[in-house]
Amino acid sequence: MMSRDDATVDSSLSRIAGELASVVDRLVSEPGDLDGVLDVLTEVDRVFVLGAGRSGLALRMTAMRLMHLGLEVHVVGETTTPAIGAKDALLTASGSGTTGGIVRAAETAADVGARVVAITTAPDSPLGRAADALVTVPAAAKLDRSEAASTQYAGSLFEQAVVLVGDAIFDALWHRSGLSADEIWPRHANLE
Repeated sequence: MMSRDDATVDSSLSRIAGELASVVDRLVSEPGDLDGVLDVLTEVDRVFVLGAGRSGLALRMTAMRLMHLGLEVHVVGETTTPAIGAKDALLTASGSGTTGGIVRAAETAADVGARVVAITTAPDSPLGRAADALVTVPAAAKLDRSEAASTQYAGSLFEQAVVLVGDAIFDALWHRSGLSADEIWPRHANLE
């Protein structure tokens, strides 16, 4: 634990950046199913996005970027979200992989034949087992306060990694698409 005198924004930024760099290094050196995520997202008609709390907020950022690419994207829980079907994918994030609503949604999606993409720290969790494509983030689970995997509070490192993974998924799909920034710009929100 850091002493009160050592707690500055500069030192926190350096520590957090170091933890994120370590997670990224491990994701790149042990990529698992990262490219499988791309395959799923390019093979489906629609993408449904679901996460709870800060993980959910991070995934909403990814939903926006996927929409910019021209994918039909729905955020689960919005009043205009339709039923998921067999030609769709559910993109989820849960550090523990046990968040009840997310696991139930993944099971429902699988039951109707939709593909499930999961980002989690726990590949052997119910969510991890339900996934067709799985990204295992080497970060502390929300309830891990041992500071062994992260010195940050709760699941902060996982949530930050969800943002980075989401942006990397977007970036890879964008470059695969061959579209220019000018071509996707018209989909950017204009009712701000």
